[in-house]
Amino acid sequence: MSRTRTAMLAALALVAGASGTALAAVPDEIGTAAVPCTVDYKVQNQWGTGFTAAVTVTNNGAAKSSWAVKWSYAGNQQITNGWNAKLSQSGTAVTAANESYNGTLGTGGSVSFGFNASYSGTNAIPATFTLDGVTCNVDDGGGGTDPDPDPQPGNRVDNPYSGAKVYVNPEWAAKAAAEPGGSRISNQPTGVWLDRIAAINGVNGGMGLRDHLDEALTQKGSGELVVQLVIYNLPGRDCAALASNGELGPTEIGRYKTEYIDPIAAILADPKYAGLRIVTTVEIDSLPNLVTNTGSRPTATPECDVMKANGNYVKGVGYALSELGDVPNVYNYVDAGHHGWIGWDDNFAPSAQLFKEAATAEGATVNDVHGFITNTANYSALKENNFTINDNVAGKSVRESKWVDWNRYVDELSFAQAFRNQLVSVGFNSSIGMLIDTSRNGWGGTARPTGPGATTSVDTYVDGGRYDRRLNTGNWCNQSGAGLGERPQAAPATGIDAYVWMKPPGESDGSSSAIPNDEGKGFDRMCDPTYTGNPRNNNNMSGALPNSPLSGHWFSAQFQQLMQNAYPPLP
Repeated sequence: MSRTRTAMLAALALVAGASGTALAAVPDEIGTAAVPCTVDYKVQNQWGTGFTAAVTVTNNGAAKSSWAVKWSYAGNQQITNGWNAKLSQSGTAVTAANESYNGTLGTGGSVSFGFNASYSGTNAIPATFTLDGVTCNVDDGGGGTDPDPDPQPGNRVDNPYSGAKVYVNPEWAAKAAAEPGGSRISNQPTGVWLDRIAAINGVNGGMGLRDHLDEALTQKGSGELVVQLVIYNLPGRDCAALASNGELGPTEIGRYKTEYIDPIAAILADPKYAGLRIVTTVEIDSLPNLVTNTGSRPTATPECDVMKANGNYVKGVGYALSELGDVPNVYNYVDAGHHGWIGWDDNFAPSAQLFKEAATAEGATVNDVHGFITNTANYSALKENNFTINDNVAGKSVRESKWVDWNRYVDELSFAQAFRNQLVSVGFNSSIGMLIDTSRNGWGGTARPTGPGATTSVDTYVDGGRYDRRLNTGNWCNQSGAGLGERPQAAPATGIDAYVWMKPPGESDGSSSAIPNDEGKGFDRMCDPTYTGNPRNNNNMSGALPNSPLSGHWFSAQFQQLMQNAYPPLP
């Protein structure tokens, strides 16, 4: 990075002439090739209480099929109407996203838009502009549009997990280490769950977001380090599962934005943390509910119908992606359910389309999405080696077995790789990567089959050979017989950025009986081992462990089981 060139560019961006123009254009001798984008913001006309502005954006990076420019005002400017862009404003933060007719922005191409706005006092020109999360008018240090082959701390990379350590949550590590045998895994990285507004500052004297980020800087040392955060507090959260209901009601999208997402984004944007690679898992178990648990489907719930009708899942996810995506060292991964949820033909493509809708809502663009995560807090086996979806036994396809039940996929790896291709086909960037949560999908121990099942029938063949020992893929709560899966690792398979333990092993999915609490968590019969099921699990028994505490609370018996049944086995 040339400090001289950077300083000159930064200075140019702040210069305002008599006409109120921010000089964002860069002289040729400075070298525009290393500037990823430029923004020319001009105040064309100004009067006592308002002004008209024109903005021209030039893209020097890879060609784009959609775009979003963002900036923040230092004063109280308020946009009233605009043209040639979809303009939205939240407080001082402004987003200008492409219209349907001007989304294409080639390398070296420019696009212009304008607006009217009101103001009082001074009308300072914004100091910083971003195009799809990349800061404009500043030398990127790469000497061109290609990525820096040896990125410095804080520079954006294709796979944040490559060449990096991953943050070990000391609070989880202490609980794990206190268990007999727990020291074998207490050094593994797990996700930090921000599951309510209070978690931002810390609950019951525990670590808040800044505490975790400060600790991450210590763990980072001179190398690279990933911090994994779970963004999980949508209005009307988990409309099909009572155990993980949240604190915000179905209509409280305003509180979600201003009391939850905005404070998180402000902390992550602190320059102190610019050298960390911050991975966010955005709102697990939310968007897929709008596909599978609404309308006339037997799995529908009134709560999910409400969330589909009011649009607050889509708006909330879009807003989170937009605001968090503004931070250059944040990598957003959107939750994509798991193969036993959206692997069926009538769920697969509609889910991808819904994710695209959310990723282009509330000022977000597909460029705010670095990838997707599957199997978060679930149990689906990573790879079933004893049968494939193409097998035929006793005259029937594996898809006709009771276990597969016409699903198109039998395990999480094949699903994640196929779903990635589907997401790209609907408009997500071809560079997106997938994460798979392997914290509880090992299914080892003495019950792990060593080969295919008997070929007497398609059911004996599948049931005798499958690693996943659940009664049904719809079972999700504290599953009996589960084990730790593959240890966290970077780039383990094609299209997969990492295997992760986003769900900390040992934290309960929900209580096995009703427990009064002030956390907004209800009692879900799917966590009751005596429950005989519902249409979402084909009316099977729940398969849940007994005597479980509230979701998120430590469950020693589950932790011991996970270690005992780990695959690969623990030493």
